[in-house]
Amino acid sequence: MSDEPDGPGNLLGEFLRARRELVAPESVGIPALGTRRVPGLRREEVAMLSGISAEYYLRLEQGRDRNPSGQVLRSIARVLQLDDEATAYLLGLPDSGRTPRRPRRSRAETLPESLAALVPQLPFPAFVEGRYLDVLAANALATALSPRLVPGRNRMRDVFLDPAEQALFPDWEAASAVLLAGFRRSVGADADDARVVELVGELSIASPTFRRLWSRHDVRERQGATFAFQHPQVGPVTVHREKLQVTGTDGIVLVLYHAATEADAEKLRLLGALADTTDTAPETTTERSTA
Repeated sequence: MSDEPDGPGNLLGEFLRARRELVAPESVGIPALGTRRVPGLRREEVAMLSGISAEYYLRLEQGRDRNPSGQVLRSIARVLQLDDEATAYLLGLPDSGRTPRRPRRSRAETLPESLAALVPQLPFPAFVEGRYLDVLAANALATALSPRLVPGRNRMRDVFLDPAEQALFPDWEAASAVLLAGFRRSVGADADDARVVELVGELSIASPTFRRLWSRHDVRERQGATFAFQHPQVGPVTVHREKLQVTGTDGIVLVLYHAATEADAEKLRLLGALADTTDTAPETTTERSTA
């Protein structure tokens, strides 16, 4: 019998398998004796520790039972050592794995006019991202921090595919893993959404790092954090990042960066001055006289 979940739309099975492969047997009281053919826990071990039959757990992974109870899923979540966010994601997966005949249309994202007017007035780097991590709006300070922070760009594409964006993060892989986990939480079980299919397909082909991280099925809310940029003009800048859900929208988030220290604030002010200089610089021509 195949060890693979049945069908590309079996999100529940894919998630369960990916997460059990990350659990060390010793961490749940199972001694690692001899050679194990699979990483992490075996299916029958997850079933035993969860208090369900091995056959029933097999049906869950293979997509042959799409309606497990919340009690069963919480038991499995405990064995797989899932945190609250990953558990909530798991509880939302049952009955979402039927392979559709065609990708569903992407959800339209409309930027509220009031928010579009607010962003340029904010005194610190700010931008708006949608549920697919598209940049919907950005102010000049945000663009000075990263030239990729402009409407029409996508944070996933830039962080995984653009070397200049990657160079901004001293620990680029950790930053990309957090971004990807937030993307998976944002789109939830909508794996058949046309935009999700497009992004995941493109990045899976172009980025080995994306493929490896995507296969882990990590899930994380898009939330605040403190981290450092390595900016080519002003050097290291440590900022607090806030991600604020915009009410009345489907996953639109306002992202704010504010300085962690006064020294960092001074660097952000310098970036703002440089951005103002660029904006007001007279236009030049590249044409040369042939006279």
